[in-house]
Amino acid sequence: MTQNAPLSPRLPGHPGLPLHLEDVTHRVLSAAQLRARGVSAAQTSAQCLPGGPWQHLLPGVYLLHPDPPTGRERLRGALLYAGRPPASARRAPGGPADAGYGESMLTGVAALALYGFAAAGDVEALHRIDVLVPRTRRLRSTRFVEVLRTASMPNPVRVGEVPVAPVERALADAVADTADAAVVRRLLTEAVRDGHCEPAAVVRELSETKLLGRPAVVGAVDALLAEGRTVAEARLYAMVREYGLPEPLWNVELRLPGGPLLGGVDAYWPDQAVAVELDARAPRYGAHGRGDRTEADPQWSAYAAKREHLERLGVTVVHLTPRKLREAADQQATVVRTALMAAADRVPAAYVMVLPR
Repeated sequence: MTQNAPLSPRLPGHPGLPLHLEDVTHRVLSAAQLRARGVSAAQTSAQCLPGGPWQHLLPGVYLLHPDPPTGRERLRGALLYAGRPPASARRAPGGPADAGYGESMLTGVAALALYGFAAAGDVEALHRIDVLVPRTRRLRSTRFVEVLRTASMPNPVRVGEVPVAPVERALADAVADTADAAVVRRLLTEAVRDGHCEPAAVVRELSETKLLGRPAVVGAVDALLAEGRTVAEARLYAMVREYGLPEPLWNVELRLPGGPLLGGVDAYWPDQAVAVELDARAPRYGAHGRGDRTEADPQWSAYAAKREHLERLGVTVVHLTPRKLREAADQQATVVRTALMAAADRVPAAYVMVLPR
């Protein structure tokens, strides 16, 4: 092809560009990707003249057709813009290593829309796309792209071929941009109700980003924790029935005859003196770092004290988390079954009264 040969969206006869533009990764390309396919800057500029077959979508990013960009094209364009300079390709042009996204990833409402959040709306209706990049990047927000910098980049999740921030980080970035308490509440409760993540992970991320004290967030977090508790209890009921465990007494208080309350448990097998307790707590107001579980946590200290007291009385307490129930219900059922079977080999427990909670 000569320097002045006209190009078209399909570029017939040009070996460097694909013929199948139904794939969004072939319809939106960066200047560097076009050069890697043998298209010079002058050729690219010629294609983008008024009435031409291509258009300039974002700085250094081109749309290889003249129609308005779709939502998916805008998402890819945002990642290509934020990914400059693109990661060096290790495979043939167009392969997975040639995505051109660098370290960038989608976050905020755009990421939640890709995860399928109803409260985030449709990808095609997004007016703004948030992209997360390292703090060291010198990159400005432009047009429909909002660049968010962070000193600690999370590991991206792949939704199809698109790098997306983990749900809890995407939620925090979406919440940071809205003062509407109803919207915040819908986003947070949907995250837990539909199994995208656990309440503790969301609250921890909101704490890390210093959002827990915002008026729009305070009530939403209470609703989130209540939703998380409901979901976890439903998973516990399902585990008992699906894996054929004996039916326990559900949601009861234990106490010594004539003595003080010993505390509530979520399930109790009186004949075997085995109790199950769900740990649906979450750190509040920034008291704990990411992944930290220490005895300084008042909730954890209360759990531990109650468990120690019951076990001194001969009651076996099985401690389950919502995450374990979601990701490994079969393993948790085995733990409970083992505790029930081991009851015959233990010293009989002290008699405790069982009361409705």
